[in-house]
Amino acid sequence: MTTPPGLPIGDSWVPTPTTAPVHFPYDGSVVAEAPVGTVELARQALDEALAVRTQVGRLPSHVRRAALQGALAAVADQRDAFVDLLVLETGKPLVDCRVEVERTLLTLETAAEEVARLHGETVPLDLLPSGDGLQGFWVRKPIGVVIGITGFNYPFLLAAHKLAPALAAGCPVIIKPAPQTPLATLWLVHLVREALAAAGAPLAAAQLVTGGVEVGATLTTDRRIGAVSFTGSAAVGHQIARDAAPTKVLLELGSNSALVVAEDADLAAAADAVVRGGYYASGQACISVQRVIVVESVRAAFLAELTPRLEQIVVGDPRDPATRVSALIDDRSTTRVRGWIDDAITAGATLVHPTSAAGSAATASPEPAGAADAVIRPTVLLDLPHGQLVWDEEIFGPVIAIRSVPDIAAAFETVNASRYGLHASVFTSSLETAFAAIDQLDVGGVVVNEVPGFRSDVMPYGGVKDSGTGREGPRFAIEELTTTRMAIIRPRPSAPPTPPTP
Repeated sequence: MTTPPGLPIGDSWVPTPTTAPVHFPYDGSVVAEAPVGTVELARQALDEALAVRTQVGRLPSHVRRAALQGALAAVADQRDAFVDLLVLETGKPLVDCRVEVERTLLTLETAAEEVARLHGETVPLDLLPSGDGLQGFWVRKPIGVVIGITGFNYPFLLAAHKLAPALAAGCPVIIKPAPQTPLATLWLVHLVREALAAAGAPLAAAQLVTGGVEVGATLTTDRRIGAVSFTGSAAVGHQIARDAAPTKVLLELGSNSALVVAEDADLAAAADAVVRGGYYASGQACISVQRVIVVESVRAAFLAELTPRLEQIVVGDPRDPATRVSALIDDRSTTRVRGWIDDAITAGATLVHPTSAAGSAATASPEPAGAADAVIRPTVLLDLPHGQLVWDEEIFGPVIAIRSVPDIAAAFETVNASRYGLHASVFTSSLETAFAAIDQLDVGGVVVNEVPGFRSDVMPYGGVKDSGTGREGPRFAIEELTTTRMAIIRPRPSAPPTPPTP
C-alpha cells in the first residue's frame, strides 16, 4: 500500500494526532499503523465536502464517468496487492479476498456505466384540463454530501458500494471505515482521488476519516449532509437512523439468513450449498447460511449428505489457498460466538460438528499456539430450543443451526418468524414451491436452488424489517442518492380568462 501519511481530507493529506495498529486476526501480528481521526478532522472533512457540493453536482457526465473508469483501471492494476492486504487486515481466507476484489472491480465498472443512464422522463400533464398546453418532465439531482460507513467484513467492496454510486450521482462522499480494517479502504480512496484529479474533478469529492463512535456521530448528525449510507449491525444502524433524522438514511444491516430444504430438493446440492454458503468468509457475511430449515421427511437423508462434507472444510491460515475457515476479526467476536454455541448446547441443542460434546473446547482449531488457537471450527447445531441467540440473532461466525418442520408451509412460516429479512433460499424441484417462496418469504431477496449469499453487484440488494432500508447496487444506489426535480413549463404564458359580463 502506497499512500501519503495522514487522512485524505480536502485537497491534501492531513496529519492525525495518533495512529493505531491494525492486527492480522490469525496470529495477532501488526500489519501496519493506521491514522486515527478525530472529531475536529471529521468537521473539517464536512466543511470541505460542503464547499465543493455545487461544483461536484454540476460535473459533466463525461468527467464523472472518466473518474470512475480511472479508479477502475488503477484498482485493476493493483488487484493482487489489494488481495494480499485484505487477507492481512480482515483475516478472511485468500479465496474470499480474491472474490471481494473482483466484485469491487465490477462495482466500479457498473457505476461508471450507470452515469450514462442517469436521466428523467416526460410527464403527460394534460391528463387534466388544467394541464392543457403545459410541458412536464423530471430530472435527477444529487442529494448532497453522502456519509458512507462500512463494516469490517468486506471493507474494500463495501466502500466501493458507497463511493462509486455517490460520485456517479454527483455527490461528494466521506467514507468512515471500520476501525479494525481501514487500510484497503484508505488505499482505494487514494486511487479514487487521483482519478478524480486526472478527470478534472476536485479532490474533496472523495474523503476518508477514521475514528470511533464520536467521529461517526459527528459525520452522521450534521444537518447539512444529504444522506447516510451505513453497513453494519442492526443496533448501530437503528441508532444512526434515530440520531440522523430527518436526514435520509440507507441501512444495510444484519440477518440470520435461512436455507429451506423442501421434500423434493436435490439433497446433495442443498448440502453443498449449506457448506459453501455457511462458511465462506469464516461465516462473517450478513447473508451467509445460518438457519437451515428441513422438511422432516428428508431430514435423515439430508444430514447423511451434509456430515461428510463438513470434514472436508480446511481450517487454518487464511493465506493458504485451500483454507475456507480462519480466525474471526478479533477476540471479542470469537468469545461471543463461542458463548452462543455453549449456551445452545447447554439449553439442549445437539452438536453435530465438530463431533465432541465439549462445548467451546470443541470449536478450537488444532493450529499452532497463539491467536490461531482461537479459530472456531465449522460448527453445526441440531434441534435448537426456542429462544437461542444462535437461531434468533446474527451470529457472524462459522455456525449453522438446523431445525426440521412438517411441511413447506411450516418452513416458510419459520423463515418469516424472525426480526430480520435480508436473503433466504429454498431448494426444491417444484416451480410451484419456488414461486410460493418468492411470493411468501418476507425478505429482500429470494434465491432458488442456490445459496442465500448469492449477490451480483448489479442487482438491487437490501432487506426488510430489521435488515435495513434502501437498496444497494450501483443503479439502485444512484437512485437513492438523487432526488427527482419536476419541471412544469407553459411555453407561452396565457392571460387569465375574461370573466363573463353580468
